[in-house]
Amino acid sequence: MNSAMPENPETFGAPSASGTEELSPAEAYAAFRRRAKEQASTLYGFQQLYDFELDEFQLEACRALEAGEGVLVAAPTGSGKTIVGEFAVHLALQSGRKCFYTTPIKALSNQKFGDLVKRYGADKVGLLTGDNSVNGDAPVVVMTTEVLRNMLYAGSSALNGLGYVVMDEVHYLADRFRGAVWEEVIIHLPESVVLASLSATVSNAEEFGDWLDTVRGGTKVIVSEHRPVPLWQHVMAGNRMYDLFANPDRDGRPKDAPRNPAKAVNPELVRLARSEGDRGGRDDRFGRGRGRSMPNGRPNRVWTPGRVDVIERLDAEGLLPAITFIFSRAGCEAAVQQCLTSGLRLNRDTDRALVRSIVEERCADIPDEDLHVLGYFEWLDGLERGIAAHHAGMLPRFKEVVEELFVKGLVKAVFATETLALGINMPARSVVMEKLVKWNGETHADITPGEYTQLTGRAGRRGIDIEGHAVVLWQRGLDPEGLAGLAGTRTYPLRSSFRPSYNMAVNLVGQFGRHRSRELLETSFAQFQADRAVVGIARQVQKNEDGLAGYRESMTCHLGDFEEYMGLRRTLKERENELAREGTGQRRAAAIEAIEALKPGDVIHVPTGKFAGLALVLDPGLPPVSRSPRTVRHPDYQDGPRPVVLTAERQVKRLAMIDFPYPVTAVDRMKIPKSFNPRSPQSRRDLASALRTKAGHLEPERFRKGRAAAADDPEIARLRAELRQHPCHGCDEREDHARWSERYHRLHRDTELLERRMRSRTHTIARTFDRVCGLLTDLGYLSGDTVTEDGKRLGRLYGELDLLASECIREGVWAELSAPELAACASALVFESRQSDDAAAPRVPEGASKEALGRMIRIWGHLDALEEQHKINTAEGVGQREPDLGFAWVAYRWALGHNLDQVLRDADLPAGDFVRWTKQLIDVLGQIQDAAGDDTKLRSTARKAVDALRRGIIAYSSVG
Repeated sequence: MNSAMPENPETFGAPSASGTEELSPAEAYAAFRRRAKEQASTLYGFQQLYDFELDEFQLEACRALEAGEGVLVAAPTGSGKTIVGEFAVHLALQSGRKCFYTTPIKALSNQKFGDLVKRYGADKVGLLTGDNSVNGDAPVVVMTTEVLRNMLYAGSSALNGLGYVVMDEVHYLADRFRGAVWEEVIIHLPESVVLASLSATVSNAEEFGDWLDTVRGGTKVIVSEHRPVPLWQHVMAGNRMYDLFANPDRDGRPKDAPRNPAKAVNPELVRLARSEGDRGGRDDRFGRGRGRSMPNGRPNRVWTPGRVDVIERLDAEGLLPAITFIFSRAGCEAAVQQCLTSGLRLNRDTDRALVRSIVEERCADIPDEDLHVLGYFEWLDGLERGIAAHHAGMLPRFKEVVEELFVKGLVKAVFATETLALGINMPARSVVMEKLVKWNGETHADITPGEYTQLTGRAGRRGIDIEGHAVVLWQRGLDPEGLAGLAGTRTYPLRSSFRPSYNMAVNLVGQFGRHRSRELLETSFAQFQADRAVVGIARQVQKNEDGLAGYRESMTCHLGDFEEYMGLRRTLKERENELAREGTGQRRAAAIEAIEALKPGDVIHVPTGKFAGLALVLDPGLPPVSRSPRTVRHPDYQDGPRPVVLTAERQVKRLAMIDFPYPVTAVDRMKIPKSFNPRSPQSRRDLASALRTKAGHLEPERFRKGRAAAADDPEIARLRAELRQHPCHGCDEREDHARWSERYHRLHRDTELLERRMRSRTHTIARTFDRVCGLLTDLGYLSGDTVTEDGKRLGRLYGELDLLASECIREGVWAELSAPELAACASALVFESRQSDDAAAPRVPEGASKEALGRMIRIWGHLDALEEQHKINTAEGVGQREPDLGFAWVAYRWALGHNLDQVLRDADLPAGDFVRWTKQLIDVLGQIQDAAGDDTKLRSTARKAVDALRRGIIAYSSVG
């Protein structure tokens, strides 16, 4: 008998004496059987690893995985969805299969690697991130998504025995630069692999789940919008903290109007915003509004609190640790400096000593001479006080230490850019948003509901905090109702960014041939979404066609073909309109010519407009003469001359051609005094009086329209004759039929437009793939379904400039370069400057590398022309951007062996950026080494360049 069976099974599961009604013997036995079955499951053993009960959405997802189904779990930040990913790891180890755990960024991969090593041991967990390779043959390997994509295309033996893949932060597939990689992996994974996809809460999770079900088979969609720690929304204005919502529910959401959060805004905030709007005044920039007096002598009632004030207020109310999001690296560093200057201290002496010991241990391998360059001692001073910055410009090791100290509660105030929100496990009690506007690379734009959700989702630590707090700082012009819309919209739609690349094309054709590759691309989420949109359009087209049939019946005439008759009427109308447009154009040209002939001192009559009447020309308003060989009309004169006149009513105005519908000529002339000042009221009055005296009695010349062109047009005469002779012209119900025909014509035009939209959306990905393959065929990378040797080399090069790199290898551009020179040239394939396009030309090394960089630019120009010929558009995410030479001098100097201080000073780059770009450069040099093939010299040079770059700060930076 089973040892788990109680002596009296009839009492198993019966409630205690303090419980309610006891179960019947049958019910008790059934409960016992259910519990025994649960205890025998893998999930039961997994649950014992945790000291808390799993939430229902976690259990539901884990049960689906154990049943062999794939899952899509969409849940808020901090809700614990990674538990589902860890269960997939547990299932793989229990069943003797492999599990790959993928993440979008190396920092997150390193963090997850550390978590899994603690649980399962270093022998069972590996790490592959492009520049880190640890125990890659382990049964559980954490990796960036690109590494798995490359394995799939290479047919790596590491895929043997793969049973589970976890795609953490799968909503990253919406990223316009890297998102396609996620779809490539999902499409190409073997069918036998069970996929666990973990996503932020997105509004179209069901749509994404339907696509996963289509391409991967059985996929269960689990959506949870419940936050385990409620999030309360606040606005800090002046020395007060206001609740955003007047009557929030237990999750911090608006209780009274959950579907329209703007209606639930705290009325105090609305009144505050209105009173500030009534006061007007200039935009009160950060921290400068305190004590500013209004014209009536009273000080401002509200101001934007300073950074130090905010931290002190949060500390006083027990709301630390806090992350303050500032959308600027310089802003983050300035915030830390402000706190240090103010003497702010958030740590006790014992904490300070512990911080110092941890930092010194973590940074022990950094040479002393580099510590000064990296600003180590200022950084350590902030850490000891419990204050730090966190952004992509920091040395990766420094960022790691900040994360570790924050999680341990030894750093209590972090000023961070939005990169912190990308999945790194760094929750806080409070999140502060300085502004709701950020630079998106092109312009300052409002943050989206998705970005707000992602950033504020860091607030509230599960198992530590009872509630989390999101605090938005008051700024003049803040709209509380707009903020409520951001805070109340917890989800956002997931949109695919998938586009076929050159590398993808040769790898697909090499594995599946052109036809099968097109079919595979048609299964992408991008095409799935486009096809879903087409369904709605098709439904509208069907409704329109039903309407057209009804209109066609109503316009039927018993005397003849009324559609033919209406065709004649429309042709006649179009011809009349065409002649009228020509006449208008001729009159406009004549009016422009007349204005251009005017001179200062001419007296004219302005024909129409607000300033019609007698006027003196001060300036004919001709555009400035351009010295450019290409004639470009000045933007202020796109619509013709803009004469400046003085009216008889003493107004100086710049007129436009709309005020001159027909030509005008000077009716008189008068001298403009040299002392005339258009800004002087007296001067204007005197000259206007002289104008009225001299020309006030003159009548304006009447404009006589010439004979209409339509009266003498033979085409119009012919059409009118045909119209009168048509049988339907004599129908008594002709105008009724005509009205139905007009409705038919308008609906038919709309329907054709919808059908064109439908055609443009279907097979979009496959059409782009065909254009990419056409260009690759022209360049000799493809020959039908065969990938040439050049194409196989391209298949080993990944990145935005994959085709340019392949062409450079084929043309021998880098063949004779030294290792530092190759590093300089290869840097142009990865680097993208943060500076504006009109910045000064970057410095590049002289000699062979300068010549090679010039050849690279010329090859790119040829490829750009080919892409235009094949209608491949970089704006759509396909094609080769221009190589950026801004890192060439830096890479060259570092590879030559110059010290860190010299290189960073010349580069004008933060240490973190230098490390990140150098690691990406090392990655692309490794690809060049693999792709070099029989060119042993280039392969050797690439290897030497990698070795020359991987030293010092690069070697001891564990996160890239």
